[in-house]
This record gives sequence, C-alpha cells and structure tokens, in this order.
Amino acid sequence: MFEGILAAIVLAVCAVLMLRLVLSAPRRYRFDMAMRRAWLPVRRFGLWVWNWRAARRDAQRAREAAAEAIERARNRGNWDGNVYTPKSFRKPPRDKMH
Repeated sequence: MFEGILAAIVLAVCAVLMLRLVLSAPRRYRFDMAMRRAWLPVRRFGLWVWNWRAARRDAQRAREAAAEAIERARNRGNWDGNVYTPKSFRKPPRDKMH
C-alpha cells in the first residue's frame, strides 16, 4: 500500500520535471512561477499545522506545570484566616544538649 503511493508520487514528480525540460525558457519561467504559487499555500498550511501542534503541546506542558506549582504551594504552609505561614518559616527545635 505505502510503496504504491510512494511510487505514484515519484512518478508524478518525474512527469512534472520531464514536462519542464521540454518547455522553452519563457514558458519554463511561467511554469516555475505557477508551481511556486501552487506550492506556497501547501507549505503555509504545513507550517501552520506544525506550529499548531507545537503550541498545543506547549500549552499542555504549561497547564501541567501550573497545576504542579499550585499543588506544591498548597502543601507548603498553613492558612490562619487570611494569613499564610510557610513551613519554611518554622524555627528548628532548640538543641537540648547545651
């Protein structure tokens, strides 16, 4: 299946290149311009899809990192009304040896 599709694509590209070889210089120039105009929207769409996927992946990573940071912040201290006291502010126990 895949080999057949790949062979058809290669055959089509070869046919287009063969057609380009038999054209005169002015017609070849016009042909090249038409091919470039036809290719640019395809390229633009491909870049849009690539960037869209990357943006979705980055947004998902950002959501996960934010959720992780919020969870860490919730478990690091105590709330007494509207006063937050982090556990890192607690004094270590006094040394009873001295």
